[in-house]
Formats: sequence, structure tokens, C-alpha cells
Amino acid sequence: MKLIRILLIVTFAALPLLAQQTQTTVTKTTTTTTTQTAAPVTESWTIDKAHSAAEFKVRHLMANVGGRFNDFDAVIHLDRTNAPNSSVEFTIQATSIDTGNKNRDEHLRSPDFFDVARFPTITFKSVSIKERSKDLYDVTGDLTMHGVTKRITLPVQFLGFGRGPGGSEKAGFEITTTLNRKDFGVIWNRALDEGGVLLGEDVRVTINLELNKKKA
Repeated sequence: MKLIRILLIVTFAALPLLAQQTQTTVTKTTTTTTTQTAAPVTESWTIDKAHSAAEFKVRHLMANVGGRFNDFDAVIHLDRTNAPNSSVEFTIQATSIDTGNKNRDEHLRSPDFFDVARFPTITFKSVSIKERSKDLYDVTGDLTMHGVTKRITLPVQFLGFGRGPGGSEKAGFEITTTLNRKDFGVIWNRALDEGGVLLGEDVRVTINLELNKKKA
């Protein structure tokens, strides 16, 4: 009996130590690793206006008559490694319209067409960019013209990066699309005695941009 009593005393004395060791073994320290995603790396570019153009054509009777806007600018940010991170805001001064005919240009600036006194600018602001192929992108954004805003997708052809005189970095893009002027409230026309109308509704737009990388 004495031996049993001694064994019981030893056992009860050892229980707290055993419980402490078990708790230490079961308890684990969890280390949380935070992964930081690198911010998109974009470069700022400006338009080389001497080598860029914003042009259009519209049907007049039997011919396509062309014109251009002489005053335009843009805020462009390019991510060379991930195109969807890029963005563009393009602004045209509507009063700068030039078709080579003074009377026609004044008519185009009037309320019959662009109504430049009320709507002096035409703007496009991108909301997304999707890569279709190596050199072709779908740029979706909001086009505002004549006080009307429409979301459209522009096919943008990338023409490459290069170096200009003096080593300046260059980039080139071309946009060709067709817009229906009536979608933007430009509805003026004239019926012809022989039938039909004076002007077409579809306007063919071509924008060629040569860009300069903005120095830091």
C-alpha cells in the first residue's frame, strides 16, 4: 500500500508538467506573409503635332469630301508590358475644323452642325483597353461630341516604338473608324429636287498620332 501511495503522489505531481508540455507542443505560431503587388509602370507621352493628324470624310452627292481638325491634344499614359494599364484622354477643338473652304467651315461651326459656341470641344476618354493581337487593340471609352456622350470602341493600330532625331523616344498609332453623325445630334441635311439628300450620315474618321515620350 505504501508503494502504491508513493506512485500516486508522483503521478499527480507530474500531471501539471505534462499538461504544460502538451500545450506547448500543440500550440503553433502562425506567420502571416503579406504579398505586395507592384503598381503599374506607365510612361507619359505627348503628341508631336507637326506629324499627327485628325481627319474625316463624308459623302457629298457623288464624292467623299474630306476635312481635318487643326487643334487637338491628348494625355496619354502607356504601359509597354501590360497594355490594359494604359489610358488616353483626347481633346479636339471643334472650332479648328478645316475643309479648305471658308464658307463651308463657317457653316460646320454653326448650330446646323458642331455648334461650337455651345460645344467647343470633342473629347474621348478611355475606360478599358483590350489586346486583340500583337499590334491591334480595342480601346473602349466615352466620346462626347455636340453635347452627346456615347460609349464606343476604337480599333487602334500600334505602329511601333523608335528613336527620332537627337535620340528622342517616339511611338506611333493609327485609328480608323466610322461614326454616324446623327447618333450625336448632328442631323442637318438638304433634300434634293432630283431625290435623295445632299450629305451622307456616316463619317469616316482617321487619326494618326506620332508621340514623344515625356521627359521625367
